[in-house]
Amino acid sequence: MRALHILLALALLVAPASGRAGALPEATLHKTPWCGCCTEYGRYLEQHGFALRIEETEDLAPVKRRAGVPPALEGCHTLAVGGYVVEGHVPVEVLLRLLRERPAIKGISLPGMPAGSPGMGGEKAAPLTIYEFGGGEPKVYAVD
Repeated sequence: MRALHILLALALLVAPASGRAGALPEATLHKTPWCGCCTEYGRYLEQHGFALRIEETEDLAPVKRRAGVPPALEGCHTLAVGGYVVEGHVPVEVLLRLLRERPAIKGISLPGMPAGSPGMGGEKAAPLTIYEFGGGEPKVYAVD
């Protein structure tokens, strides 16, 4: 019986990220139908345990306006998750921090399409600066 308890404890410690899907909120990725890097970012989120719904549209501007994304912080796609807006190719560690800390903001953004960010090809040339918005003036939320 003791061996069974030890095995169960070990199984919980080494459970893959995909086994955490029940603990994470469902996410909706708003993207254009033709964007490959947005598709790759969606796969990246699923690989990290997110249940993902994809909403494709030719025009993301209305989605971004409704979500309150400042134009200077717009990214490639818009993710709605856990009551927040996540704009662009934000690393999952930063996204999980947002969901864990639950700050009084609308969301976070990695503007543009930086090389080496999740879903984008290429080498990361510099640290990724993620901004928070919707709680006053935008400011740095994290650097990855």
